[in-house]
Amino acid sequence: MVVSEAGAALDALRADGFAMGEGFERAHAIAKAHEGEAPFDWIHALCHRIEGDAGNANYWYRRAGRPPFDGGFEAEADAIAAELGR
Repeated sequence: MVVSEAGAALDALRADGFAMGEGFERAHAIAKAHEGEAPFDWIHALCHRIEGDAGNANYWYRRAGRPPFDGGFEAEADAIAAELGR
């Protein structure tokens, strides 16, 4: 379940070109619904990076047990997917 829902969130972000829009809203809602689960907290951090809210993104990186990502949005989505075995 984690992989499929996290994958759906990542796919939604990709569909919007990692920009604000319907896919972003879907991904953000999925991440919020799974608050406290590290992969979703990492996706939540990515959402806030896309939004341009570095402070909030850093909060979610801490919650996910990760350092802030140093790279582009697509590279980060690829790293999340790889960690999930997707």
